[in-house]
Amino acid sequence: MDQFMIVAGAIACLGLSAAGSAFGTGFAATAAVGAWKKCYAANKPAPFLLLSFVGAPITQTLYGMILMFLMLGKTNVAGAGVPCLVLGIFAGLGIGISALFQGRAGAAACDSQAETNQGFTNYLAALGIVETVAIFTMVFTLIALGKIA
Repeated sequence: MDQFMIVAGAIACLGLSAAGSAFGTGFAATAAVGAWKKCYAANKPAPFLLLSFVGAPITQTLYGMILMFLMLGKTNVAGAGVPCLVLGIFAGLGIGISALFQGRAGAAACDSQAETNQGFTNYLAALGIVETVAIFTMVFTLIALGKIA
């Protein structure tokens, strides 16, 4: 039963992280396409930089994958099932929600960058702050996983 819960936690961690990345990149990509359309309609150059905002939420899938592999490494540890399941669900949620909101911020950045052609560094800094939530979640989960002997 422990192995089942460990695998379920690992899958939940990756799945929830990836779902957040899918939502986030989807929101940002939709905004980028709309911003490019406005640029084309106004005969302005369409900024390629918008892809930076679109791709930002993808990294959260990698964080979930890293945690998944480490959780799967606990399959031979007796009593690790419940902790890994709980960690997987809550870490995946934290990381995935970070990606979702990073995508929403990226969508706003796409609109602003295309309209003004200014502020790129500021927008990236804001996305980086949202990313930090996912990084903190991954690091703190790694520490918790290290406590499972």
